[in-house]
Amino acid sequence: MNRDPQTTFTSIGDVLARQVMPDLYRAARTPLRVTFIGVAGFDGCNEADSFDRTVAIGEAPTPEDAMCLASQRVSRCDIRISADEALRFQPRFAVIIDREHGMVLAGAVRAGIIVWQEPVSSNAEARRVVTDASRLRGRAFAAADRGEHASAREFRESAALLEARLVDPIWRETVAELLRLPQAA
Repeated sequence: MNRDPQTTFTSIGDVLARQVMPDLYRAARTPLRVTFIGVAGFDGCNEADSFDRTVAIGEAPTPEDAMCLASQRVSRCDIRISADEALRFQPRFAVIIDREHGMVLAGAVRAGIIVWQEPVSSNAEARRVVTDASRLRGRAFAAADRGEHASAREFRESAALLEARLVDPIWRETVAELLRLPQAA
């Protein structure tokens, strides 16, 4: 009877290389920072008077905790950029980054929830996403030059949605597994 050594034993070197070391490396890149990218403006102003803004709302020790923090803040609509009550902030994207500024996860804010984007699965897919996003940004610049500001904003947001998939390679597998969990949906 021949036994396949792969099915009965996993060497300690494999366990260290595939499980322990990546976990330690990710832990060294915490805490994770949660930020929102959106549009700010005063009550009663039109879209032309609004401006883009990034708001950091806090830190979390794990991707799960960071997702919960972001989701809670969006659902409660309590993201403020100043003490001035007349200044409103409309979040468009939630972004979670690590201590080394690597993207952990990002998603679009829609109707009071965050639609987290599935990370790219390979470097080749990441290159395709960058190419597609660059094309969209080029179209945004062309639309802005023609004075089509609404179209330009749509192209920029479409590019940003693609770029939200550009998760740092160290986090890709962890985040992909997290998004497959039923409670993450």
